Amino acid sequence: MLRFAWGRAQFGDCQPLEFLNKRGRTTLAKFFGNLHAVVAAALVLAVLLIAGIAPNGDAIAAIFRWLHLTFGVMWIGLLYYFNFVQMPTMPKIPAELKPAVGKFIAPAALFWFRWAAAATVVTGLIIAIQAGYAHQAFTMQPGFQLIGVGMYLALIMAFNVWFVIWPAQKRALGIVEADDATKAASATRAMMFSRVNTILSLAMFYAMVNFNGG
Repeated sequence: MLRFAWGRAQFGDCQPLEFLNKRGRTTLAKFFGNLHAVVAAALVLAVLLIAGIAPNGDAIAAIFRWLHLTFGVMWIGLLYYFNFVQMPTMPKIPAELKPAVGKFIAPAALFWFRWAAAATVVTGLIIAIQAGYAHQAFTMQPGFQLIGVGMYLALIMAFNVWFVIWPAQKRALGIVEADDATKAASATRAMMFSRVNTILSLAMFYAMVNFNGG
């Protein structure tokens, strides 16, 4: 209570950042408004942590696990964005506003969605090969069935992204030429396989989280 009262005495009822001068607020707004600067700051912070506190085990393996997790969070995060936010909300959006989603937001999200999926798979394979369990996992040998199932599920999901969802979305969004009937069918196809990936994602998460292969 005393600390809170002291803070109010010093800063009054100011809103966050109001204690900064106008120039300071403008500088912060410019920084946080620049995604490239924010990502660069995040990378610098991560590198400082990696350099300052040694990881458990091999450093190269730790970096690839970090990258794998980062790309995976982006991939599945966007999958959940499509399924829990965009698709359920689209019917509620006024017709005159829907082109903004279809022409700008969805294509940008799909770009990061498909490349995050690819990067997740590539880094995951590198981890499995480097740790020496790729063959055992893909052949479902005892002790590696769990990660094997997780890897197969991830590969199926990534295949769906690149060879089903993305081609269908290109037609549905008008990125490639298609008539109205084809657009409607493609939108349905993309939705169905996106929901398939959502179904597979929880089992995939369980398999990945509960296997410790180094």
